[in-house]
Amino acid sequence: MVQEAKENCYKQWYLPAGRMEEGESIVEAMKREVKEEAGFDCKPITLVLVQEQGPQWIRFVFLAEITGGSLKTTAEADGESLQAQWWDQDSPLTLRGRDILRLIDTALKYRKKPWHPVAHPIDMCCHVVVQRLLLTFSSSDGVLWLLLGNIKDLHLPVAVSVKTHTVTWAANKLVQEAMPSSYYDLNVNTRGILGLQHNGRVPGKTDGLCFNTVVSLEHTGEGPHTSQPPLIESPRFQWYKVENPQLRDQIQQRITTGSFLPVHSLY
Repeated sequence: MVQEAKENCYKQWYLPAGRMEEGESIVEAMKREVKEEAGFDCKPITLVLVQEQGPQWIRFVFLAEITGGSLKTTAEADGESLQAQWWDQDSPLTLRGRDILRLIDTALKYRKKPWHPVAHPIDMCCHVVVQRLLLTFSSSDGVLWLLLGNIKDLHLPVAVSVKTHTVTWAANKLVQEAMPSSYYDLNVNTRGILGLQHNGRVPGKTDGLCFNTVVSLEHTGEGPHTSQPPLIESPRFQWYKVENPQLRDQIQQRITTGSFLPVHSLY
């Protein structure tokens, strides 16, 4: 934990955290903030959570391992923090915000029993914030369908985020475009993140994000229609039936167990 030096939360305690700087990767920013505020060098073990309030505010929560440095003392106090100390979660501590309790709980649960593969940002360019969607529909008889874009070549569809909505809402917008007549009879469920891509080297050109997100589509009611995916009304999309049993079982198993990096929309 680090003791804040900022006037509006002076001497209150928080996890090492801060804004990314222009030209940084996500991991570089995490390492810099931990070094500046806590005094330690570290390396990421895995992302454990992504929180977002639209493309203008996205928080990446890491589980990390100390590789060097030393705990920052009051003699080293500066504008970044006053000091750092270990917290047992029981001793009284004036917190800057209780939002970090969920982050701590998520990381401790993952450390005890990981529920998704290790996730690190991939160094790939993107100029805006988007989702590449693995959008699935499972029929009542166990058939798995994927929604694909079919402009030029078949591909997983990409949905661009807008500032007025959460990042994950872009999936709803895409479903509404592809199947408008049945949209309000469907549940669009964001299951989690398979991975994410970011570069950040050229501000305004390569500092966007691409979340590879798993979304499941379900009919809201019962009936014979549940054995078939919703009718697609846009020429830009089509359903693809997953014939490979190993791939089908792997996707369905991960959806059932929730084996994804979680994303929490805070709107």
